[in-house]
Amino acid sequence: MMSVKVIIFDFDGTLADTFDAVVRISNRLASEFGYKQAVPDDLAKIRNLGSREIIKQSGISLFKIPFLLKRLKADLHNEILYLNPIFGIEEALAKLNYEGNQLGILTSNSEENVRIFLKKHEMEDLFSFIFSETKLFSKHKVLRKFLQKNHLTPEEVIYVGDETRDIEAAKKINMKAIAVSWGFNSKEALAAQNPEFLIHQPNELIDVIGMLHSAYASDYLGGETALRKADEG
Repeated sequence: MMSVKVIIFDFDGTLADTFDAVVRISNRLASEFGYKQAVPDDLAKIRNLGSREIIKQSGISLFKIPFLLKRLKADLHNEILYLNPIFGIEEALAKLNYEGNQLGILTSNSEENVRIFLKKHEMEDLFSFIFSETKLFSKHKVLRKFLQKNHLTPEEVIYVGDETRDIEAAKKINMKAIAVSWGFNSKEALAAQNPEFLIHQPNELIDVIGMLHSAYASDYLGGETALRKADEG
């Protein structure tokens, strides 16, 4: 077992409480892009669906998806200063950073929006890097490139996200995933993806990462003890 060296976070729903803003903007753009507005009764159902199923049920043309995402990010830019971090996430991130973990962000949002948000909430110094991915289902490609560029193995990086597609991305490259139930997808939808960890409060991040470090230390020390015994024999 290798120790986790880098923790990569999704942004929307995982770090930033953007759900209501995204729903509001999506409804505003519905007639322009040819899909139905989401009414309150729809939201619980939507949370139980994966991204592909949401797109399929909406009836929106796949050709329009990139243009819709671009508009969503542009309109979200106008609201980003008024949005808040997930309750308790700032303290958890500060603790993880203090303990020597390298933190980064991989998001479908724009890098500019993320940086504005982090600066507003004095969180920019907690993160070593921010990656913005423009395609909905290409996060695994960015994660793979990150591993290759930094000479890391999947065991040394863990991805934290609130959507089923986040878990899917990690699994495609054999990376561990922490699913968080406080964001977009429901805990049931996330559990169906079989993430290595499913947590419900930000402070649980500290426990999970600490457990992984402890497991590595235990394995390492166990190996050292076995070597010493072999030498003594």
